[in-house]
Amino acid sequence: MSDAPPARPQRPVATLTVRSTERLAPHLVRVVLGGEEISLLRHNNYRDRYVKLLFTPADGAPPIRRTYTVRSWDTAAQTLTLDFITHGDSGVAAPWALRARPGDTLSMSGAGGAWSPAADASWYLLVGDDTALPAISSAIEVLPAHARGEVVVEVDTPADEVAPTPPPGVRITWLHRLGAEPGATSLLPAAVRALDWPESGEVDVFAHGEREAMKQLRDVFFAERGLPRSSVSLSGYWAYGRTEDRFQAEKREPVGQILPPE
Repeated sequence: MSDAPPARPQRPVATLTVRSTERLAPHLVRVVLGGEEISLLRHNNYRDRYVKLLFTPADGAPPIRRTYTVRSWDTAAQTLTLDFITHGDSGVAAPWALRARPGDTLSMSGAGGAWSPAADASWYLLVGDDTALPAISSAIEVLPAHARGEVVVEVDTPADEVAPTPPPGVRITWLHRLGAEPGATSLLPAAVRALDWPESGEVDVFAHGEREAMKQLRDVFFAERGLPRSSVSLSGYWAYGRTEDRFQAEKREPVGQILPPE
């Protein structure tokens, strides 16, 4: 008798058609996709919901999977919006987004997700690099009108500052790499340490982005601030110097673990 865990059930794959594309910023392309097969995807209302995109290589090799956060999902219009960060011609997903035109198709499965802002928090902290901007933007849109807190986002230049207007009590701080390679250094930990943290009340933290930066933020949240695990959503979306395939594989290794199992 085998002790191996049961295989996960195969998730349905939906093939959607590009409805429109828009260059929102020098390094940000928005693609709106739609079609009847969107009903094959598992809709949820999490703010960090994500889909697995499938890109088929021209040489007939197995599809390449890439994980992307859903920026918005309109069930009535049967459309799903994805924002792609673009830095040159490297990778698979970003070059596809740059070339995408209405009528093109893209297959995907999902959606997953696990986090939304707590309705009763007294202070919110949303932190991330460019890759977390879709989830952070989605979260900003559902913050209560009386919300208080901070949003800290690292992007390349001021021209890449694209986000919804938060409630009056929430401030956005933009950090700029100014041409430095994403992931080679992170501006986030120092900026988060320098914030004017509340002395009391329930804190709700969302911090996602490059893996090593998230490890540094782990120390800020738990070792320095003593926050409970239940108040923090902390995850690496990618790792500097790693392909996504290697990054996903390392999640099962010590180097890829940001938080120890509870």
